[in-house]
Amino acid sequence: MSSQPTTAAANAEGASIHTILYDGRKALHQLHVLIVGCGMGGLAAAHCLGKAGHKVTLFEAAPAIGEVGAGIQVTPNVSRLLRRWGAGAVLDAVGVQPDGIALRRFDTGERMGYTRWADMMDKYGAPYYHIHRADLHRLLFDLAVPHMTLRLNSTVVSVDPEGPSVTLKSGEVVSGDLVVGADGIKSLTQQVVLGHTNPADPTGDAAYRAIVPSQLLLDDPKLRSLVDLPEMTGWMGPGRHIMGYNIKGKKEYNLVLIHPDDGSVESWTAEGSADKMQAEFAEYEPRIRKILGFVKSTLKWRLMDRKPLKTWIHPSHRVILLGDSCHPMLPYRAQGAAMAIEDAAVLGNLLSRLAHLAQLPVLLRAYEDLRLPRTAETQNQSRLNQKIFHLPDGPEQQRRDADMRKATELELARGHNGKLGGDAAEGSQNQWADERKSRIQFGYDADEAADAWWREGGERLLQQAAAGVGATGKVNGDLGTNGKASPRL
Repeated sequence: MSSQPTTAAANAEGASIHTILYDGRKALHQLHVLIVGCGMGGLAAAHCLGKAGHKVTLFEAAPAIGEVGAGIQVTPNVSRLLRRWGAGAVLDAVGVQPDGIALRRFDTGERMGYTRWADMMDKYGAPYYHIHRADLHRLLFDLAVPHMTLRLNSTVVSVDPEGPSVTLKSGEVVSGDLVVGADGIKSLTQQVVLGHTNPADPTGDAAYRAIVPSQLLLDDPKLRSLVDLPEMTGWMGPGRHIMGYNIKGKKEYNLVLIHPDDGSVESWTAEGSADKMQAEFAEYEPRIRKILGFVKSTLKWRLMDRKPLKTWIHPSHRVILLGDSCHPMLPYRAQGAAMAIEDAAVLGNLLSRLAHLAQLPVLLRAYEDLRLPRTAETQNQSRLNQKIFHLPDGPEQQRRDADMRKATELELARGHNGKLGGDAAEGSQNQWADERKSRIQFGYDADEAADAWWREGGERLLQQAAAGVGATGKVNGDLGTNGKASPRL
């Protein structure tokens, strides 16, 4: 099933058949949706659109389904959806729920920042998990399978936005009603929507990813606490940082090591040098040096930044973008897969209300209006963490550490005295300590966002769109959510 071995308990087969989404609502007008790309976003979209009553064909260039990589964070804004979709038991079985996040100085391990995560369910209505990427991909695959036709070894070489249709490398042309580009950072579909490729700017960073068997840490008294107490630990240093956390039911310890780029490539599968990785972090505290000594192989990829797009929708309203194809995330905020899965949830919910083809432009504009500002702000927060984590030693770093210590004191006081009033630690350089940011990020419910659009004027807009179809049956393809072009970032 996967290029990385999945945990046996990651099996969610049949789970989506028994769940009821969108209050049982199915679209009265069924679309044939062509999804390009079988990553997290593409699979989530196949599941949600299938549950909304649409026919789905998913095209994947690879000859087999799989996911590479290491750990991934499933934050409450995503876990609430996966639990709603019937995968809660699987998440509990394969994930690790961290007690909190600790931010430490790189060379001494001294704790600067701390935020408790054990109360995520109480605060945001869903847990926080650390899991392996392959397990999350397998889970989403199992949810999507009953609702899609999967075409493997099917490279899409062109998209006709007017048909709409996709042309495969084999020459076959497949027609449908809507094309969803979930084809990642090097998206062909993005070029169709924009007429060009969104430029990528080097961040100056690259990342190593590695996994260490947890038993090696448990066998060492100085490392054991990193497994026994399942925190996410960040070590911040000049120009680089490390994030470490448990996955696979605490059987493996995952590491992401951000460092100055030295000519790597933007690829999830490029091999890196374990020896060079160890040399890059030779000044880090003894625990890190010891853990890196266990690493035999690593993956390495270049981190590129891309600004928010002006639109995700082709003027024909028959081709749209989703996930990394329209809002790739830097890894400093752990929201890349989360935003793609949220996109899919909002899109499926909205299109479950499609009763007439004339309503499609309205619903697609609603999708963009609901999603583009949120994903753009999340991209901004990711960029901010890059700066915060990598400050050189000096006055600015000292102010950062003092600010984080202050937020830690508030957090520990909250633990003793219950919840603090107001937005505790607002503006903190530990962005996880900023309760306002966390509430917006983790308390978000994609289905509620789509339902609120419906209640707050969407129903009227759909009625107008259906009523506006002339005697010729032509659809006004230029109609937006408010009947005119919407402002874009």
